[in-house]
Amino acid sequence: MMQRFNSDWAIEANGLVKIFGHNRAVDGVDLRVRAGTIYGVLGPNGAGKTTTVKMLATLLRPDGGSARIFGYDVVKEPQIVRQLIGVTGQYASVDESLTALENLIIFSRLLGLSRTEAKRKATELLEEFGLVEAAKRPLKHFSGGMRRRLDLAASLIAQPPLIFLDEPTTGLDPRTRNQMWETIRRLVNMGSTVLLTTQYLQEADELADRIAVIDRGRVVAEGTADELKTSIGNSSLQLKIDNPQHVEMARQTVERVLNARANVSADTGKITAPMADADRVTDLLIALREANIQLAELSVQKPTLDEVFLAITGHGVKGEESA
Repeated sequence: MMQRFNSDWAIEANGLVKIFGHNRAVDGVDLRVRAGTIYGVLGPNGAGKTTTVKMLATLLRPDGGSARIFGYDVVKEPQIVRQLIGVTGQYASVDESLTALENLIIFSRLLGLSRTEAKRKATELLEEFGLVEAAKRPLKHFSGGMRRRLDLAASLIAQPPLIFLDEPTTGLDPRTRNQMWETIRRLVNMGSTVLLTTQYLQEADELADRIAVIDRGRVVAEGTADELKTSIGNSSLQLKIDNPQHVEMARQTVERVLNARANVSADTGKITAPMADADRVTDLLIALREANIQLAELSVQKPTLDEVFLAITGHGVKGEESA
């Protein structure tokens, strides 16, 4: 049954489509995820990330295209695929009145572990996820971060080779988020492959070996974080103008002098543009002075993934926290 499990590719998706009514939630997604890596799927709410994961995890049937998990077809061989994956959503589906330990023991028993094995596995996972002190507490007294860690722990009982993490750190405080990142890195060191959906650009940058940027149901860019950043120029120029009425004139000046497309952030009012040659800054400053445009701020840096998303799609990642 498992001879194809040697596949180099944990995920191969070709032209995946999912339609809800008139909405093409996923509109021809291609993904190739190498075994033993962390793959980030980055995009705003409604981009099609969760729908894509549900199709790959056999929870939704694709309306078009195909997908294989370690060489097994998600539509034709779903029972085998389900043995190879763990899925973590945004909340654990567990009994509120039972303790964390009891919940994990029940999950373990359902997966066929003996009583002794189930208790050993549950205790081991609670330790791994920093939940030992809370082990005897009923779930209704858990914080969001503790719940998320327990949810991840539950999905790992069977030690699946491929783990889907759908926005695992949404709503967590920075300290808990960092703990989750450490755990995710450890999973890959232990031999798992992780596909992670996120709207946090910093998260994709920190964790992912490769990143697919999804917008409106399509993959609009794919590569390592550095490749995506390089795709919009070696450096990124950021300007803030004193007088908001001069922003449009300044944007046009930036485009003319740098010969590149400039975007204005709706949130911050900053003008961002890719820059191939840092020497052009001098020309730009002279042009802005000649036009009597006063600068409030100016910086030149390696582009962030947020700027990549803005450059590729023409809009930022909604709900992104400043990191």
